[in-house]
Amino acid sequence: MITLTPDDAKKRFGPLFSQKFLVMVDECSGQAEIIEQCRARGTIEWDAMNRRRAGGAVTGCAVEGTAMVINAKLGTYPINFGAASGDIGGQALESVKVTGDEVITTWVGIAGAGVGIAACLPQAPGVIRAEYPTEDDLKVGGARTNRVRIVSPQYEKVCIGIDDTDTKTEGATWVMALKCAEACRIDGVESLNMRLVQLNPAVPHKTTNCVGSALNFAARPDAIDRLLDFIRTFVENNTFSKDTGIAYHRGIGFPSDSPAFAAVKTEIMTLAQAEDTAKALGIVFIDNNGRKGRIGALGAVLWGNRGIEAAGLYGEHL
Repeated sequence: MITLTPDDAKKRFGPLFSQKFLVMVDECSGQAEIIEQCRARGTIEWDAMNRRRAGGAVTGCAVEGTAMVINAKLGTYPINFGAASGDIGGQALESVKVTGDEVITTWVGIAGAGVGIAACLPQAPGVIRAEYPTEDDLKVGGARTNRVRIVSPQYEKVCIGIDDTDTKTEGATWVMALKCAEACRIDGVESLNMRLVQLNPAVPHKTTNCVGSALNFAARPDAIDRLLDFIRTFVENNTFSKDTGIAYHRGIGFPSDSPAFAAVKTEIMTLAQAEDTAKALGIVFIDNNGRKGRIGALGAVLWGNRGIEAAGLYGEHL
């Protein structure tokens, strides 16, 4: 086994293009989410298509600008390059495993794709080290096959929903949410994105748009309590409303057939219904109000990772 740090990889292969590598794990559901960022969108798109085609541990890929989000399952799985192995190369994620506080992802690449996983990815910020089975795996390019294990810190995904921080005359929840995310500077916590979630505009008690805000973070397990304390304190110190709701979920995804997804966008949900739904789905409220803002906070968490449709009315698509 040959081990290279990111600096070692830069010295050996020359500076390349990976700009971020981060793995979030949900051991309860057996899922992982991997974020990679490159300097160029074209390489990310090509990698996403190849990894999806090759199977292995990958269950889905999405491209956002020059970044790729990979959904994967924990464990080791067979890969299948198919015709790609002989004609156009190929790239695959073979396994995702948790060892202590580290995550080990195992990659296989053929031809030019081997450069991506053996020379480029090991240089990414977020990588602790890269482990190569043999010296041959360090020879990149041409028609070679490369294998490498990328070791990175274990993160969890935390989605936080916020609603009802404004009044008819003051404030906007999305503004507070963005300010909160920007102010969060905690070791072991990385802000991923913010999403506006359109809820049921027909509810009688609202300000104007009936929109909740979701904040997504990657957090080391020992930093999550500090993250939640920061969010609660920031929001409750800056809200204009007495009905503010704050909810969070640790993990990746919810059962796709849950009726709650439609309910928060189409029905007039009671506070009791919202609290029962949250309990069933492992969503926890951390506000000190226990008021109607919890309904929107629940909706924000539910839709916080479901793509651009979160911003639309139920059933709307681009």
